[in-house]
Amino acid sequence: MTQSYPTIRLKPNAEARAIRHGFPWVYDNELVTDRRTRNIEAGALAVLEDADRTPMGLVTVNPNSRIMARMLDRDTTAQVDTAWFAARLKRALDHRARLYKDPFYRLVHAEADGLPGVVIDRFGDLAVVQPNAAWADQRFADLAQALVDVTGVTTVIKNGTGRARTLEGLDEVTEVTSGTAPEAPIHVPMNGATYMADVVGGQKTGLFYDQRPNHAFAAQLANGGRVLDVFSHVGGFGLAMLAGGATSALAVDGSAPALELAEQGAAVSGFGDRFTTRKGDAFATLEALAEEGEMFDVVICDPPAFAPSKKALDAGLRAYERVARLAAPLVKEGGYIGLCSCSHAADLTKFRAACTRGIGRAGRNGQLIYTGYAGPDHPLLPQLAESGYLKALFYRV
Repeated sequence: MTQSYPTIRLKPNAEARAIRHGFPWVYDNELVTDRRTRNIEAGALAVLEDADRTPMGLVTVNPNSRIMARMLDRDTTAQVDTAWFAARLKRALDHRARLYKDPFYRLVHAEADGLPGVVIDRFGDLAVVQPNAAWADQRFADLAQALVDVTGVTTVIKNGTGRARTLEGLDEVTEVTSGTAPEAPIHVPMNGATYMADVVGGQKTGLFYDQRPNHAFAAQLANGGRVLDVFSHVGGFGLAMLAGGATSALAVDGSAPALELAEQGAAVSGFGDRFTTRKGDAFATLEALAEEGEMFDVVICDPPAFAPSKKALDAGLRAYERVARLAAPLVKEGGYIGLCSCSHAADLTKFRAACTRGIGRAGRNGQLIYTGYAGPDHPLLPQLAESGYLKALFYRV
């Protein structure tokens, strides 16, 4: 049965061509927003028309969000049901299965995989879903059923937390919707190490898969060296560098539970005797290590998003510069420093400039030897700069 959808229309000055060429978002100031449009239920579907009333595609609408419409399907008659979700998930799964022999990866990366606002990380036979947009939250049952049908996972966890849901006007909730919650952290093999993912109580989905290729690059630099991993979370760079032959790794983080998981991962990986942790504020700890005269062959700093929005950009860039300035003096002559940003508001050029300034203000010189991004299980939608959020810069100091 064909379903009829309401229509919403672009203003004459809106950039219809960008949407036709793949830009997936329509902002509220680009739409004709009469009373009827404003009364469309958040998460409902509608047909987007250009100013001449030519249909452009099926969108999801949220009048409460700055991003008022998100492109779902070019077919304006599409039925967004379990079969529709299954087709999108099958396409996403085919790509990941080609990349990874073990089922541990980001399965769905939101707009880039055709599921706006939806993030799915897979941990073997368990998947954590973040429905960060109203349309996906409303249709979660269909999405979860399709996920089980396509991948064969037996446990699905809905992680409804985070800033993105707040912007969509959604509540915060975490629940197991299929199967049973694991009683212990999940063992995740990556880059020769084993990581511990707390998929229920941990940060976001429990583990960050996006840094996998940058972990692998850092591991090449670490053989025979002493390494420092700041903002380590559950040991991301540190464990990979130990697997790469580092003689020791010191992990610094403000979260005791994260450091505990990192210690468990080091022990399971067989690195327990070479791995130590230090809980504390990263900036204060970097200053303290310098006062103590500590030096390392490789120093990595992978902080949280200091510039989560354009309003926070200037302050965020100053923070990235400060990290570089405090970390650079801890690098031995001829050693390496890795500096990372997950702030989409800080583009590569601005982030690189801030890091280079910080290294220089520490009285050091750096050769930029590597620029890294998120792994291929985090595809970038070329039309959407926000999907290319992760940057990793490595300098030889």
